[in-house]
Amino acid sequence: MLELAGIRVDAISIGGLRTCIQLPGMNLAFDMGCCPPSSVSRRTVLFTHAHTDHMASVVLHCATRDLTGMKPPHYVIPPENAEAFGELFAVWRRLDRSSLPCSIHPVGPRGEFPLSKGLIARPVRAYHRVAAQGYVISQRKKKLKAQWQGKSHTEIRDARLSGVEITDSVESIEVAFTGDSRIEILDKNPEMYKAKLLMMEVTFIDEKVPVERARSQGHIHLDEVIARADRFENEAILFTHLSARYDARRAEEVIQARLPEHLASRVTLLHPPT
Repeated sequence: MLELAGIRVDAISIGGLRTCIQLPGMNLAFDMGCCPPSSVSRRTVLFTHAHTDHMASVVLHCATRDLTGMKPPHYVIPPENAEAFGELFAVWRRLDRSSLPCSIHPVGPRGEFPLSKGLIARPVRAYHRVAAQGYVISQRKKKLKAQWQGKSHTEIRDARLSGVEITDSVESIEVAFTGDSRIEILDKNPEMYKAKLLMMEVTFIDEKVPVERARSQGHIHLDEVIARADRFENEAILFTHLSARYDARRAEEVIQARLPEHLASRVTLLHPPT
């Protein structure tokens, strides 16, 4: 379990093999390419795309929740996958002879999905080899309007009871997640550079796989991160989806050596489970 920018992260992500990234404090997960026991308690899963290493364990997740008496999960999916996703569950219901109760929510860019505790998930377009999206998680709060700050509790209470709107709705970007995507997802959604915690795929890190090959596969190369080093305002950054071709500890050394210090100090590489 990691804690980054005050946010707990329980994550597995190995490029091409499996990805499931959990935020326990928000009771949600991104993708379900595997179903670790802890993920069963995550009622909301935000899917980035339909490759098997990101979606293959969704039926197991749903069935296990049902078996243990939990409430039906919410699955947020790219709209392009809605029909096939429904067909997937229809087939498994016939095979498993069970109801597999769940709520399927096709939500794409410019849409939003409400989470608990005033949090909102907004998909953003990703640039991968198939239909894909990342997510921005914002916290919506009420803040006392400037003209009421410094007023007494009684004045504020009386104004509120008389119907005066005394607060503004403000949002802070807590988490941004790229999913599998080329670097354009950041450039076209600059708010991701400002999220408290940015979780981004960095699949390739050296000349063994050049930038153009990484881009042709719909992935981010470390060279592209270095070229944008001064744009990252995030408190913490988690690199995910490292290619299985790399030794994780050696990759850690490469990343820390190649990144500028002001960025390297905020970056954590997600290691595969041992």
